[in-house]
Amino acid sequence: MKTERIETVCLLHGSMEEAWEFFSTPINLNRITPPDMSFEILTPLVGQKMYAGMIINYKVRPFLNLPINWTTEITHCEEGKYFVDEQRFGPYAFWHHKHFFEPAGEKLVKMTDVVDYAVGMGFLGGVANKIYVRRRLKEIFEYRTKIVSELFPAA
Repeated sequence: MKTERIETVCLLHGSMEEAWEFFSTPINLNRITPPDMSFEILTPLVGQKMYAGMIINYKVRPFLNLPINWTTEITHCEEGKYFVDEQRFGPYAFWHHKHFFEPAGEKLVKMTDVVDYAVGMGFLGGVANKIYVRRRLKEIFEYRTKIVSELFPAA
């Protein structure tokens, strides 16, 4: 099974504390996911902060409006620096998503997302990745970058 990697970098205007506060609150994932995915968090998370071992269940509709259940685990979390989510059940054969936060100047934060994934399904999965999955993942992260720049605008 071949794994793929997508890496994105986004600059946030604000403090490290503000960036971490937003991104370590799992319920905020709704705000940075494209509406056409009909993203729905099924786990009650109001008021919760991310921690290693946290399990989050979602429902997404990434293709033809077909619902897919997705379960991820936060496997690593270092306050103010990074966290990692890994798929336990869902649409990918493999999903490992690292989120890094580092200062990039006064009131500027560099956020880096690194996603290693595999579609699975052999030859058909490779074709699906080439014609749809990789492009769709890039669109999702482009949307996130746009929304994050609106949530953390330059002063």
